Amino acid sequence: MAFHIKNPQTDALARKVAAMRGVGLTEAVHQALERELECQQPGKDLVEIGLEFVRELRKRGDPERGLPADKAFRDSLYERD
Repeated sequence: MAFHIKNPQTDALARKVAAMRGVGLTEAVHQALERELECQQPGKDLVEIGLEFVRELRKRGDPERGLPADKAFRDSLYERD
């Protein structure tokens, strides 16, 4: 099903977004509408978003390869040259 954007400003915005994302006009409008719906729906609070972020970082991390974050390491972050 096709649609026509009659407002020239809206058409220009849709074309700009499509060009920035490297997608067609229909896909640009689709993505924009999905984002708007996500913003309008009640979502997770910031604490839950932060916890998910930390969980994802832990999955990606490899503690065996990392260096210990001991006092000497933390102090070295604040040394001046």
